[in-house]
Amino acid sequence: MKEFQHSLMDYRLTEARESLKEAKVLLREKMSNRSVMNRLYYAMFYAVLALLQNKQVSSSKHSGIIAAFDREFVKSQIFDKRLSKALHRAFELRQKGDYMEFTTITDPDIEELMLLTTEFLVTAENYLSVK
Repeated sequence: MKEFQHSLMDYRLTEARESLKEAKVLLREKMSNRSVMNRLYYAMFYAVLALLQNKQVSSSKHSGIIAAFDREFVKSQIFDKRLSKALHRAFELRQKGDYMEFTTITDPDIEELMLLTTEFLVTAENYLSVK
């Protein structure tokens, strides 16, 4: 069971890294901010799945995963609250960009969340490397 758990955590971290890399490529190629935000959100989401796998916590909904992250990692002060706010903001913007008409995701949104997503992923990797 432990071997499967570690394999799944590694898989999710790989997905997170790939999503962040895709966001950077999309930005560099001047693709839509909506697409960039989608990949930034999923980079954080996959990192959260890896973190929660480590604690054997799951949910069938994105909102449940985010709530579990806040409960397990933010409330206990393992992760800084501003990284939780970044995750919530990326989720909100990804939802708006994917499902709402006439939504604009701004360049400043992308710039801020690119930095925070990178920090989020590094923090998750560092936490999991000591576990």
